[in-house]
Amino acid sequence: MEVDEAEFFNRLLDYRNILYLCHRNADPDAVSSAFALSESIGGTIGLVDGCNRVAAVLIERLGIEVVDKPNPADYSFVVVVDTSTKAQLNDLELTRYCVIDHHTTTALTENAEFYLHRNSTSTVEIVYDILKAMGAPINRRVGIGMLTGIVTDTGHFKHASADTFRTVSKIIEDSGVEYGEVLDLMAATPQDISMRIAILKAASRVELDRVQDMLIASSHVSSFGGSASSMLINIGADIAFVGTAKGENVRISARAKRDAVSAGVNLGQLMEDISNEYSGTGGGHSGAAGIDVIGDMKEVLDKCRERTKKILEASLGETSKEISFDDIKELENE
Repeated sequence: MEVDEAEFFNRLLDYRNILYLCHRNADPDAVSSAFALSESIGGTIGLVDGCNRVAAVLIERLGIEVVDKPNPADYSFVVVVDTSTKAQLNDLELTRYCVIDHHTTTALTENAEFYLHRNSTSTVEIVYDILKAMGAPINRRVGIGMLTGIVTDTGHFKHASADTFRTVSKIIEDSGVEYGEVLDLMAATPQDISMRIAILKAASRVELDRVQDMLIASSHVSSFGGSASSMLINIGADIAFVGTAKGENVRISARAKRDAVSAGVNLGQLMEDISNEYSGTGGGHSGAAGIDVIGDMKEVLDKCRERTKKILEASLGETSKEISFDDIKELENE
């Protein structure tokens, strides 16, 4: 059952031992949303399978207490935060739970006792509305966390909406946090040498398709697929798919620029549709999504490329073609 912000808060008051569960490799949006709710309502923050580098810095700097790999059975109720698929929870078994999420597709809501879903640019923005509905104060620690969650989830405001900026303004006003403090915290995040190597490998292995002026890039690495796909966007691709595989377990991380989304590419829906063909899980946002399936990585990557080409061909009215790096040299001379 879908509820609004006030009812979401009121329902949580019925429980005394709440676990706020964050998806694997939890990001600042998930961690900060869980932190804000736990500070206002009470409860424990749980990480299914670690967190990313920025979230780790956030946890350390703000002194956020978290439990690694918690057992949901030890708690009276579970609030699944910023998570759209069971695979993001490593297929953890849940009994009594609710969901608060902002992704385009949210399969976890099907068996939830209740859920709150909004098409916002971050889960933090939904949590902010809950806190305001309950009249809860936003202290500096919570404010820094929430702002970091919004900044990272919107790609430093590249995917922000007017509502995003309004919420940011209110958080700054309510908490007294300066935006520069958030930037300083993020700048202090150490660079992982393994991630840098993975990104360079992804660039060296890239395959490109062109539909009119849109470039679709695909590649594969052993880890850091999300960072690698974002990198391909930053260096020129309009849509990027990066695969990682461990045995038959395949994960595809996908990113798209705003122009590609405007041209009809909805990665969240695309990933969900393809994952269903492999009895896997997938979803996300129109500009950032992913899937977890069992299969052959090259086959899944090729399917992502082909489906995307068809979408762009229908939208732009031009047949796609695969291009090599020799073609790129020619393009540079045009």
